[in-house]
Amino acid sequence: MSAIHLHPFSMNRLVLDFARLPGRVLARLLASLAALVLLLGAGTAQAQLVVDLNEGHRQPMPIAITNFAGAQGANIAAVVRSDLASTGLFAVQDPGAFLERNPDVNVAPRFADWRVTNTVALVVGRTVVEGERMRVEFRLWDVYGETQMLGLEFNSTQDNWRRVAHKVADAIYQRLTGLSGMFDSRVVFVAESGPRTNRVKRLAVMDQDAAGPSYLTSGDEQVLNPRFNASGQQIVYTALSDRGMRLWVLDIESGRREAITGLGNMVFAPRFTPDGQGVIFSSDSSGNTDIYLRNLRTRETRRLTTTPAIDTSPDMSPDGRQVVFTSDRGGSPQIYRMNADGSAAVRLSFGSGSYSTPVWSPDGRYIAFTRQSGGRFQIGVMNPDGSGERILAESYLVEGPTWAPNGRVIMYQREAAPGAGPELWTVDVSGQNQRRLPYPAGASDPAWSPLQD
Repeated sequence: MSAIHLHPFSMNRLVLDFARLPGRVLARLLASLAALVLLLGAGTAQAQLVVDLNEGHRQPMPIAITNFAGAQGANIAAVVRSDLASTGLFAVQDPGAFLERNPDVNVAPRFADWRVTNTVALVVGRTVVEGERMRVEFRLWDVYGETQMLGLEFNSTQDNWRRVAHKVADAIYQRLTGLSGMFDSRVVFVAESGPRTNRVKRLAVMDQDAAGPSYLTSGDEQVLNPRFNASGQQIVYTALSDRGMRLWVLDIESGRREAITGLGNMVFAPRFTPDGQGVIFSSDSSGNTDIYLRNLRTRETRRLTTTPAIDTSPDMSPDGRQVVFTSDRGGSPQIYRMNADGSAAVRLSFGSGSYSTPVWSPDGRYIAFTRQSGGRFQIGVMNPDGSGERILAESYLVEGPTWAPNGRVIMYQREAAPGAGPELWTVDVSGQNQRRLPYPAGASDPAWSPLQD
C-alpha cells in the first residue's frame, strides 16, 4: 500500500494510489474525511451541503461535472455523471449549459457563473499522463459557500481510466451523502441466449453499470445462483451438466475452479459465509431438502436443518450469527431466521402469498426478499425481526434481490410479461428510482460484489 500524503495547502486534498488501496479501506478513509470536513465547517454553508437521503428523490441536488482536462478526461467525466445520475439523488447538469467552459482544477471557479444555472455542487478535474501511469485530480466545490469540499488524486494505469472514474464518483457520493459508495463494484449474473427450448446460460461478470461484460464459463453447463465472496475475488455457483449437479468455487483472476460437492444429490442456492471460509447451501437428499454448511478449509459438511419440510435459499447475517432461509414447514414458502448452528428457528413473514430468496443487507439492518401474491411477484424489504415490511418493486416476474455494497440500492431480475426475456433492474431502498441496466441480452440471477480492492 502506498503512502497517503496530506497536501500542505488543503485539509481536503489527499494523494492516493487507488490501485494499491483496498476499496473497503478507501471507504473508511473517505468516511473519516467527510466527518472531519463537517466538523471543521460546522455552522457554515459548506457543512450544510449534504444530500438528505430521505428527500433526495423529490429534490435531487443540482451538480455539475465539467469535462476533465487531459487524456480520457471527457470519458471520465461522462462516467462520473452517469454514476451519480443513476442514484436519483443528483440532478446532473447538462454540460451544454455551462458558462465557464474549461475551469482549471488549480484555480477557484467563477462561482457567479455556476449560480446562474442553479448549480449547487461543482466538480472540476484533470488527468496527467506520466509514462504508462495516469494521475487523475479533481476538486468538489460548494458553489454557494464558495469553498472546496474535497480534493483527491488517484494514480493508476491509463487503461484503468473507467475504474478511476468510478472511484471519483464514489468519493463524491461519499462526501455528499455520508454513505460509502457503490460504483467501483461488479455484478456476477447468468447471461442467457438462444431459444427458450434450448437456452444457453453462461456465468458472466460486468461493472455495476453494465460496462465491460466478460464470460467466465463456456455454456456447456447450465449455471445457477452465482454469488461473490467477501473480497469479490471468488464466486460460488451451481452447475448442471449431463453428469449431474455440483457446486463450484471459481477464482476470477486465475480462472481456477474447484468442486466443493460431488455428483449425486441436488445442490443449489449456495452463498459464502461472511468470513469466506465456508459455503452455506441447500441439498436434496433422499427426497428431503435441508440446509448445509461446508467448511472450505477442513472440507467438513454440517447439516443445519432436519425438518421434513423444504428448507432452502439460506443467507448468513453479516456478523455470522444468524441465517435467514425459506421453508414451507408452515404449509407455504415463508421466511425464517435461525441461529448459525441451526437452532431456534422463528418465522418472520406473515403476509399473504409466498416468500422466498431472503438476503441480508450488508449492514444487517434489513432483509430483502421475493414475494408472490395475487399472480404477481414483488421485491420487498423487512426488518430482521420481520416487522416493517415494504414492497419496492412489482411486475409479472421479479425475483432474486441482491444488495449494493452500501445497502442503498437493490438489484433484481425482472420479466415484464410472459415470453419477455429476463432483465436486470435496480431500485432504491426507498422504493423509488427503478432503472434497467443496459445489458443488451438476457440476464438473470444477479449478485452484487463488495467494493473492489
